[in-house]
Amino acid sequence: MAHNPLNQPPAEKGFEHVNRYFDPKINVWSAKILPGEFYVTTHGEMIGTVLGSCISACVRDVTLGIGGMNHFMLPIQNEHSSAQWGSDANTSETRYGNWAMEYLLNTLYKMGCTKRNLEVKLFGGGQVLASMTDIGQRNILFAYDFLRKEGINVKAADVGDVYSRKILYFPDTGCVKVRRITTTKNETIIEREKGYLDSIRQHKDDSDIELFD
Repeated sequence: MAHNPLNQPPAEKGFEHVNRYFDPKINVWSAKILPGEFYVTTHGEMIGTVLGSCISACVRDVTLGIGGMNHFMLPIQNEHSSAQWGSDANTSETRYGNWAMEYLLNTLYKMGCTKRNLEVKLFGGGQVLASMTDIGQRNILFAYDFLRKEGINVKAADVGDVYSRKILYFPDTGCVKVRRITTTKNETIIEREKGYLDSIRQHKDDSDIELFD
């Protein structure tokens, strides 16, 4: 689909904070999500992110061409946590897989998508923080278990191993472009994830993940 670089499609309500730009190489309007964010589009935009041990679920309704992507760092927030969460895409709780998946799916359902028409693809979960708990593997297991309980099949996946990944997702067609990033080019991603984990430690919430160096 050809896109006009002068005619940016409007963001869906609640997603105005997400970084959006025109990608001249692919000739498409794009949204770049960071850890703890998710994005949904009805306009055929591309959604991109870079994953280390994090997971992204790419989900779309194959009949409507509406879809989105999330990016979460930890599998689950303890149900007894004192942290509060709301009903919009800005909440910090979407850094956890249980909230990230719930928000993404519920947003799609509100837009008219139906479960029987959903197509899901999973990416990430690389063990890039070698000196720490294998968060990536726990993220992978969580994502598959969550979707199994929801009765939603995973159509395709590229998860695990020691790679970081750059993901470009096209919800209108379901196409995903994946570039594996070798460990020699991983320093920026590793430092970002360490910093993100440090911020979670300082937040002192009740994740069931024990983080250690």
